[in-house]
Amino acid sequence: MIEDIKEIKKDAKEKDEKSFKQYYKIVENKRVVSDFTEYNPLHKGHKYALDKGREKGFFVSVLPGPLERSGRGIPYLFNRYIRARMAIAAGVNLVVEGPPMGLLGSGQYMLCLIKLFYHLKAEIIPRGYIPDPTMEKVINCINRGYHIIVKPFKIMCAETKEILGEKLEIDNYVIASMSQTIYKLKPILNYEPKFLFIRRLEGISGTKIREAILKGKFELVKDMLPESTLKILEELKREGLENYILKRDTERILETANNYDLYKYLPNHVAELLEKNRPYNSLEEIKKVIPKGFSRHFKERILTRLEARIEKETIKKYIENYPAKIKIIGHAST
Repeated sequence: MIEDIKEIKKDAKEKDEKSFKQYYKIVENKRVVSDFTEYNPLHKGHKYALDKGREKGFFVSVLPGPLERSGRGIPYLFNRYIRARMAIAAGVNLVVEGPPMGLLGSGQYMLCLIKLFYHLKAEIIPRGYIPDPTMEKVINCINRGYHIIVKPFKIMCAETKEILGEKLEIDNYVIASMSQTIYKLKPILNYEPKFLFIRRLEGISGTKIREAILKGKFELVKDMLPESTLKILEELKREGLENYILKRDTERILETANNYDLYKYLPNHVAELLEKNRPYNSLEEIKKVIPKGFSRHFKERILTRLEARIEKETIKKYIENYPAKIKIIGHAST
């Protein structure tokens, strides 16, 4: 994590122009299809979506990387290099490192992601969705060349102002949020990728898969995983699975919570509460003090902020400068 922190701070200040040139050389004369997926781990639903995407062009997977914390704010099962191996083994052409999902707010992350898609020259974005009446209206709106605006309890078409529904499932919400961010960035980037909507496969549970992996009982979820992922998991198990499972740095979190100026790292109202209730002896004590946020993963995200110990001003500059580089972490042999 320490090296990732140093890299984020560096990326807030400078760009690696050479990395862009290297990437453009690889995708020259190719139709780029790109999506972001955590692959935590890569399952058959992911495999199905990337196969559909590969039918349309050269598949570049954006894999959230720095700090190794998921959208839920908790550690991934495995680091990004293992997850990139799973992606390449499943058929992805190229894997590039995405922004630090667990550190950024959802709006911040989406802003970075769309900026990255633009620089990747992604023409098509394949996304899995869960069918429901509101989502069908969202898809119809986007397919007509319009965009989505997401407000509390209101999903609407940006151009026609039509109210499409009140709320969306999380996978569907991500699509709406991507469309909204593309709309907001249009005056700056003039970027209009096409979505490839893929109905999500049923019967696959990422939670059950992760629980089975932590127990070392892959056979319980083998029907949810492609052979390529199972092969890598078996290899890791032979080498000692516990050596690869990522964990929180509890001591670092407690050190930050007890001894640092939290106003530099956290929203002011959270910093005030945490400093007021010092000292802390466990993560559970910290979580009890953290107030509820808009996201149900807010408390875990705050723990990641404490763990990373990156100042808010640095994060702001990181987002403004993003992407500072195009970092390739997996490339299929040709």
